[in-house]
Amino acid sequence: MKRIFGTIVLFIVVNLANAQSDKYTSAMSKQIATMENGYQNGDFTPAANSFERIAQAEKEQWLPYYYAAYCYVMQAYMDKDNSKKDAIADKADSLIRRAEVLAGGENSEICVIKSMIASAHMMVDPQSRWMQYGPASSAQIEKAKQLDPTNPRPVYLEAQSKFYTPEQFGGGKSVAAPLFEKSIAMFDTFQPKSSLHPTWGKRAAEYFLAQCK
Repeated sequence: MKRIFGTIVLFIVVNLANAQSDKYTSAMSKQIATMENGYQNGDFTPAANSFERIAQAEKEQWLPYYYAAYCYVMQAYMDKDNSKKDAIADKADSLIRRAEVLAGGENSEICVIKSMIASAHMMVDPQSRWMQYGPASSAQIEKAKQLDPTNPRPVYLEAQSKFYTPEQFGGGKSVAAPLFEKSIAMFDTFQPKSSLHPTWGKRAAEYFLAQCK
């Protein structure tokens, strides 16, 4: 009798766990698709808020915090009011650090977001902030490459950095173009660890490569 009761309890627990996992996957898939709207309308805040709500419900998952941080740093990039960028980037920083704790430490994708956050701070006043945030952003790109040499996103960010760097300082379109081409080739072969893991970046790399020609 005890064995039958135990089997029933185990069956219920397994089914509840599967239902919870399916609910998480469904919610994340929906928001990742919705996040695409941010590229079109220039507003990533709704997607960021949604990922934060998922993170509050799924307290052991690092990807909701990752995507919330990504949305905030993209918002910092796109906001035309420089007086708001630091606060938005700080919000992204707090979220990616939470993701790092839940992920058990840094990984390549987390380092990519950290690089973007440093760049967002630098964008407020590039001339006066380059010395502080430029090396910080580059260091995170290099760390991201080391942690996963197959990840195309650090190569894409490196190309983007060269694109915006004046030629007299080692940048320019002719320097950026081969890096964009390399990242696009890497995007074509990159295998994310799951359907929820990051895949963004290829379309942006293709856009910038077209601007180089």
